Amino acid sequence: MAVLVVADHDNQALRDTTLKTVAAAQSLSNEIDVLVLGHGAESAAQAAAKIAGVRKVLLAEGEPLGRMIAEAVEAVIVPLMAGYDALLVPSTSAGKNFAPRVAAKLDVMQLSDVVQVVDAETFVRPIYAGNALETVRSSDAKKVITVRPTAFKAVAGEGGSAPVERLSASAEAPGTRFVNEEMVVSDRPELGAAKIVVSGGRALGSAEEFRAVIEPLADKIGAAVGASRAAVDAGYAPNDYQVGQTGKVVAPDLYIAVGISGAIQHLAGMKDSKVIVAINKDADAPIFQVADYGWVADYKTAIPALMEELGKSGK
Repeated sequence: MAVLVVADHDNQALRDTTLKTVAAAQSLSNEIDVLVLGHGAESAAQAAAKIAGVRKVLLAEGEPLGRMIAEAVEAVIVPLMAGYDALLVPSTSAGKNFAPRVAAKLDVMQLSDVVQVVDAETFVRPIYAGNALETVRSSDAKKVITVRPTAFKAVAGEGGSAPVERLSASAEAPGTRFVNEEMVVSDRPELGAAKIVVSGGRALGSAEEFRAVIEPLADKIGAAVGASRAAVDAGYAPNDYQVGQTGKVVAPDLYIAVGISGAIQHLAGMKDSKVIVAINKDADAPIFQVADYGWVADYKTAIPALMEELGKSGK
């Protein structure tokens, strides 16, 4: 069984979501190739070639591919699938955008957000905002799978020596034109890959309060900043901070939730974190049901006290 994994990268370095998707692929087969789509992505391809267990790296470049425009990505992947039995894609914003197009072109169903590979036809995925798991069996000749990276342990990023094959595939995006993008630039760790995340909720009351409370704490402990959907919808934080069912799914070593009640949609995006600390003045807040450590207190007194203790410890 031949498997094609689409790499997640920034045109320079691979993200660990790629290593975790390769781990999922290894549950299916030991014939794994990695497809690097981008623009000026030679270094990302060379990094992919070093992944343990990878047979071959395919590199396709072009400006639309550098933007991961779905139509351009689909135009490259669909012809390649003649030689593969399964396509595995990290369940990122880009992956969720192009994978359905590929599945439609191949006339197969998409298996979304897979968290466990049972065998070549059987997979486990979350439903009801992660409150239940369903086991699905696909009889499709070719599988198109988006993988929830937080459910898999990353394979070694070193030790492989796969050849890199450059593709001459068209990189056009039929019917689509790139207009503009606005990127949030930050010195903090990327939310999806951070080891520590500090998230704020609607209880913070304003964008100014969010910045004054959450960001200094995150900077103090080297954390990424997240937010609940309620905080994002209220304008306290940008969209790319959103953690939850309709935002980013994270599983850091430490997740600190400040003023977040714990709606089911938010819990779906962070409950797999190794250690969860919840700070909320409502003792009945649902967040405490998943928290390893709960602090029933107003954040206005709790966060200054926490910052003071961190200062004493030299953090």
